[in-house]
Amino acid sequence: MAQDTTGTKDHPWVLRTPPGTSEYTMYRDGSADPPTLVCVVGTTTLTYQARAVEDLHAMLKEVGDWVPLGAADEQKPAKEGTVEAWGRSADNPVGGWYGLRKGYRGRFGMYLPPLLEALGLAELEHNPRNNRMRAV
Repeated sequence: MAQDTTGTKDHPWVLRTPPGTSEYTMYRDGSADPPTLVCVVGTTTLTYQARAVEDLHAMLKEVGDWVPLGAADEQKPAKEGTVEAWGRSADNPVGGWYGLRKGYRGRFGMYLPPLLEALGLAELEHNPRNNRMRAV
C-alpha cells in the first residue's frame, strides 16, 4: 500500500478558510525544531508548532461543544473563549503562542481549523462570519 504523502512540502494540503473565501496550503516540516506546520497564504508564510493539531483536538474534545474560531492578527486582541485566544494563551499546553514567526503568530483560528477538518478530527462551520468548530 502506498504511503500517503499529503501534508509534505511537495504535496501540501490545499485548504480553504472557513468562510470559503481564500485558498491556502499547509504542510508539515518534521525536520524543523520544533516540528512545524508551514502555512502559505498567497505570498505570506506563517508557521505554527505542529503539535497544535493534537493539542487543539484534545482541547475541543475536553470542551465537548462548539467553540468560536475568533481569528485575529497577532497585533489584535483575541476574543476570550475562542480557538484564537486558546492558541495564544499561557494556559495552553505550550504556555503561549503556537505561532512561531514574530509578527505573523496570529490567525491560528483561521488556518488551523480547516486542517483539523481535512484530517477528520473536527467539524467546522462555513458561514460568511462567526464560524465555530467542535471535535469529531
